[in-house]
Amino acid sequence: MHSKWDEFIPKLFHCFQENYGLNSFRKDFVSGTTVAVLALPLAMAIGIASGVSPDRGLYTAIIAGFLISFLGGSRFQIGGPTAAFVAIVYGIVERQGYEGLVFATLTAGIILILMGISRLGSYIKYIPFPLVTGLTAAIALTLFSTQVKDFFGLKIVSVPSDFLGKWHAYFSAMPTLNITTLAVALSTLGLIIGFRRFFPKLPWAILSIGIVTFFCFFFHIPVETVSDRFGEIKMAIPTPALPKLSFNLDLVRRLFPDAFAVALLAGLESLVSAVIADGLTGDRHKSNCELVAQGIANIGSAFFGGIPATAALARTATNIRSGAVSPVSGMIHAVIILLILLLLAPFVGFIPLASLSAILVMIAWNMSQLDHVRKLFRAPLGDVVVLVSAFFLTLLIDLTVAVEVGVILATFLFMKRMSDVANVTQVGSLFEKLAEKDDPDAISKKIVPPGVEVYEIDGPFFFGSTDKLKDVIHHIKTTSKIFILRMRKVSTIDASGMNALHELHLHCKKRNIQLILSGVREDLLRPITKYGLKELIGGENIFPHIDAALERARGIVDPQPNITDAQEKT
Repeated sequence: MHSKWDEFIPKLFHCFQENYGLNSFRKDFVSGTTVAVLALPLAMAIGIASGVSPDRGLYTAIIAGFLISFLGGSRFQIGGPTAAFVAIVYGIVERQGYEGLVFATLTAGIILILMGISRLGSYIKYIPFPLVTGLTAAIALTLFSTQVKDFFGLKIVSVPSDFLGKWHAYFSAMPTLNITTLAVALSTLGLIIGFRRFFPKLPWAILSIGIVTFFCFFFHIPVETVSDRFGEIKMAIPTPALPKLSFNLDLVRRLFPDAFAVALLAGLESLVSAVIADGLTGDRHKSNCELVAQGIANIGSAFFGGIPATAALARTATNIRSGAVSPVSGMIHAVIILLILLLLAPFVGFIPLASLSAILVMIAWNMSQLDHVRKLFRAPLGDVVVLVSAFFLTLLIDLTVAVEVGVILATFLFMKRMSDVANVTQVGSLFEKLAEKDDPDAISKKIVPPGVEVYEIDGPFFFGSTDKLKDVIHHIKTTSKIFILRMRKVSTIDASGMNALHELHLHCKKRNIQLILSGVREDLLRPITKYGLKELIGGENIFPHIDAALERARGIVDPQPNITDAQEKT
C-alpha cells in the first residue's frame, strides 16, 4: 500500500531496492568521474563570473551536488553551480556582499522546500516556453558580458554591474587590450571547439584548460592566473557556518525578490533537466521530491560557503551518455571534485583567468539558443512580446523583474486566448445536428417552442469570458418567456462565471423571463449549488439534458391540464 508521502522518497533508495551491484557501481564510478572532470573548471569559472572566489564554486559543486543526487527525485541529475544564476548572484554580491547572498540562498532553499511539500512541482514546469527562452537568451548575453574584461585582458578597476554600464566601460578601456591575454583566451576557445567537433566524448573543458595552463606555465607566459587574483586555493572544505547577518525587515524586503527568483530558476531548471533526462532514458522523475532536494542542497551550500545551485543540464546529459545507472554517479562526481580540491588545489591556482573566461563564453553561446529565438519570432505576436520583454527586462533592469513581468504577461496572454476559445451563441429553432446524433426519431422533441430563446456556452466559463454572456443579456427579446442556457460544453466555471449567471438570473427575473439551465453536469452542479445558484434559480429549472429543459419550457409556455386530474374534478 502506497503512502501519500512515497513521492518524497529519494530515487537513490528505489535504486538500492533494485539489483544494484558491483557492475552498476562500476558504471556509476566511470560516469561520475567523467562528469567531475567536466564540472571542475565549470564550477570555478561560474564562481568567478558570479562575483565570488573560484573555491566557492567548488564548494557548491561538492556539497549541493552530493545532496541533490542523494536526496533528489531523478536518477541521473547532476547538480551544482550553473550559468543561469550568474546574473542574479553577481547583482546580489554587488549590492549586499556575500552575506546578502547567503541570506538569499537560504531563503531560496526554504522556498524550494515549501514548493515541494505543497506539491507545486507538477505545475512549475508550465511556465511558457517564450518566457524561458527570453530569460535564457538574456542570461547568456549577460554571462558573456561578464567575461569581456578577462577575455581581452582589459585594464578596468571596477566593472559596473548594469549591462549598459559594462559595455560603456569595455569600449572605453579597449585601448588597454592585452594581446597576450587575448591569445590565451582564443587558444583555449579554439581547443574547446576542436575537441567538441572532432573528439566529442573527451572532457573538452579540463583538456583545453590543462593544455593551455601547461604552456603558460612552461613558457612563462605573462597572463593573470587564479592565484594572482584570488590567492592560494585552500586544500580543505570550510567548516559549516553562517556569516553574521544583521537580520532586519529591510534586509528581507530587499532580498526576498532575489531569493524568490533564485528559487524559481532553480526549480524550473532542475525540473526541465529532469524531464529531458526522462526523455533520454525512459525513466520518470519525482518532481516534488526533486524540489525538496534542491532546497536542502541550497541550504547546505550556504552553510559551507557556496552559492546557489540547481541541476545542470549539460552535466546531466554527460552523466547519461557516460553510462550512469543511479544517483550514485552524482555522489561520486561530488566526491571526486572534493579529492581534487584536497590533493591538487595548488595546481588550480596556475589556471589562466582568460582560459576560464573562454569556457564561459562557450557556455554563453550554448545557452543563447539562437535557433529557438529565431523560430519564436515567427510565433503569434503575444509570444513575441513575452520573449522580447523577458529578454530586455533581464538585461536592462534585473532577472527578478523580468520573471515577474513575464509571468504576468504570459498569464494575461493565456486568459486572452482562453476567452477567445469560449463563445456564447444562439441556437436555432431546430436542433437538427443534435437530433441526428442523439435520436433520429426524436426530432420533434428538439423543436424550440415560440417565446423560448436558447443560447449555448462553448468553452471554459471563467472571468476572461464572462463578458460574452453579459453582451447576450442585453439582447434578450422582451417578448421572450423562457431563456435556456445550454452548458454541456462548459469545461470549467469559476466565481466570475457563477456571478455572471447570477446577473443573468436577476436580469431575467426583472423582465419576468424564466431562466433554465441545460447540460449541467455533476462536476458543474457542485460549485453552482455551493455558490447558491441552484437555490436561486430553482432545482426544477436545472437539467442535465436539453430534452428535459425543452419539456419544462413547453410546460411553462403552453401548460396542458392533466386529463386524469380534469376527469377527477368533473
